[in-house]
Amino acid sequence: MEVTCLSIPDVKLITPKKFGDHRGFFIETYSRQKLAPHGIDFEFVQDNHSMSALAGTVRALHYQLPPFAQGKLIRVLKGAIFDVAVDIRRRSSTFGQFVSQILTAENNKMMWVPVGFAHGFETLEPGTEVAYKVTNYYAPSHERGIRWNDPAIGIPWSVSPEKAILSDKDKVAPLLSEAHELF
Repeated sequence: MEVTCLSIPDVKLITPKKFGDHRGFFIETYSRQKLAPHGIDFEFVQDNHSMSALAGTVRALHYQLPPFAQGKLIRVLKGAIFDVAVDIRRRSSTFGQFVSQILTAENNKMMWVPVGFAHGFETLEPGTEVAYKVTNYYAPSHERGIRWNDPAIGIPWSVSPEKAILSDKDKVAPLLSEAHELF
């Protein structure tokens, strides 16, 4: 596994090795032993799997407050996403900044999003399926969000606000400047 720090070093891009032959392929998608030296040494307690029927679906920008804050290891099983992590740690020198990556079923890349970041993605292909391991259980009472297209953050989504497919909750999420419960 190759692990690369992104421009916000706490967020990491992981590229597993793919072994293929006439039967197909094999990929080791997670090894605590191999990721621990890179600061990803957590117990994952829940695996999630989402499917978005249409390209232009935006699932963003979500996080959970302590004591249910979550680190996430994201990968694409089918299709492609524009994956984003926004630093929402108030004391961080990169507060309000984001990192992004294109994750696809073809490139097999994964992104580690630690606690203290809001996470989201835009599907780039129809029928996209995303799997992610999380370090804490889902807790609806602690779930929060930030507006996906907050101009102060400036994420370059490829879908326009008029064409983005959003949940009702994501449509009314507060701007970062209005989100009082952060890290």
